[in-house]
Amino acid sequence: MTYLENTMKRPVALLGVVAAAATLAACGSGTGAEGPAGPPRPGGTLRYGLSLAPTCSDPAQAGTNQTLYVTRQIVDSLTDQHPGTGEITPWLAQSWEVSPDAKAFTFHLRPGVTFSDGTPVTAASVQKNFDAIVRTLTGAKAPLAASYLAGYTGTTAPDPLTARVEFDRPNAQFLQASSTPQLGILADATTAKSADERCLGDNIGSGPFTYAEYRQGSSATLAKRTGYSWGSAVFAQQGEAYLDRIEFRVVPESGVRSGSLSSDQLDAISDALPQDVPQIEATGGTVQVTSNPGLPFGIQPNVTRGPLRDPAVRTALETAVDRKELVDTVLGPQFRAADGALSSKTPAHVDLSGRLGYDADAAKRLLDQAGWVPGSDGIRAKDGVRLSFGVLFSRAFAGNQAILELIQQQLRKVGVDARLEVAADAEYTARQNSKDYDSLYYNLTRADGDILRTQFGLADRNLNVRGPIPPLDQALSEQLQAVDPAARAQLIGHAQQLVIDNGLYIPTIELSQAIGVSNTVQDLKFEASGRLQFHDTWLR
Repeated sequence: MTYLENTMKRPVALLGVVAAAATLAACGSGTGAEGPAGPPRPGGTLRYGLSLAPTCSDPAQAGTNQTLYVTRQIVDSLTDQHPGTGEITPWLAQSWEVSPDAKAFTFHLRPGVTFSDGTPVTAASVQKNFDAIVRTLTGAKAPLAASYLAGYTGTTAPDPLTARVEFDRPNAQFLQASSTPQLGILADATTAKSADERCLGDNIGSGPFTYAEYRQGSSATLAKRTGYSWGSAVFAQQGEAYLDRIEFRVVPESGVRSGSLSSDQLDAISDALPQDVPQIEATGGTVQVTSNPGLPFGIQPNVTRGPLRDPAVRTALETAVDRKELVDTVLGPQFRAADGALSSKTPAHVDLSGRLGYDADAAKRLLDQAGWVPGSDGIRAKDGVRLSFGVLFSRAFAGNQAILELIQQQLRKVGVDARLEVAADAEYTARQNSKDYDSLYYNLTRADGDILRTQFGLADRNLNVRGPIPPLDQALSEQLQAVDPAARAQLIGHAQQLVIDNGLYIPTIELSQAIGVSNTVQDLKFEASGRLQFHDTWLR
């Protein structure tokens, strides 16, 4: 799961923020300074302020954006994904073929690529990486990576530079999955380690940077990989990275991060808040913003517990949430109200805002018709059961508390009592895995609509704890069999509608990355999943 970490206050305390940040611009170009900067120059150390401490140094196990900003730099993937078009492009693999039944994927690797310990990147490397994810890391340690490899039967090597990855069922999503950092390729010395050992910072990849130092939960320093010449087709240039080093420092307080940027103690920072923008811009800096693809933040109900078993209740919740108020009051203009089951930057996204418009009166009517009658305290009840349910959430995105408190107020207006249940990350994960919740509040980043299958699929995580819904089950299954992108997009679009039709998700807001950048930093870019890519970045 991916999150922002900031020092966001409660809704009432943020009422004046939006006006102060009206000039905040969305930006994906990665240019950090005004005016011509000249040709890129190699050298220098970029000092980056993380809002949340990096956790596991293994890309396969990294979960938060702040950790992936670090781990993405040390590992290459078989493919890459163009952040603008969603097209899958070459990286370690020069070309590939997908079998007609989408069960086998054959990758032809680029020759001459080495890991930072000097060992070659071969088809055997691919096999050992994927085997380790399935057999060593497992879903508990690396849930996203494991979901990408569901049904994996093995990798064979017809020759040293040809890797044939096979599954026991159609798996059309795997081509996009091969572009993610979770399936990045690591050296044998790393894949042979236990899951816990892989978190200690000496991971060996073939990427444009290597670990110079990694202090789990504290800091990380990366050094340029000399001789790197096999960059992704998405990169602007194919040689070594420009930066000599990247120093990641943890600065949890947003005001301290922005102050450090303005005073030249940092060169770039995570999670620049709207109230930080004037200070950043006053010293010539900018704020670069992008929305994360995948599942927007939302409430996923357990349809086997309490009032959320009633489809009418779930449908009423969809129009009882005022998403615009969440953005305007709590977050600021760099965020978007969610308009469907997928975020707007996800390939095959369908805009369902017409179904999710705020209409408290319509929600009340629906609950009236379903027999939920307001009580003396305004909370509805039916057959002696109060219309009350818990919302389990984590503070790993500090905006969660403020957002959910405002949602709690909105739902109370229509007679619904949402009880907020905050949990530490470990407890949250344990309860999620055991399905011990009335509902979950979370988001999940991935630039592919298959994220719907992994979270809602009857045979997958099924966080709704639902029974069969044949049209939805069919759409989620058939998109895995669809090699044709247009046919697959149509199926994913149908699945999005069915998720909303059945009240399986109440979307709220899209997660955004807002990166403060000084006027010395050039070409700091977002990759397709909204994480940072430093290969093309340079200092003027």
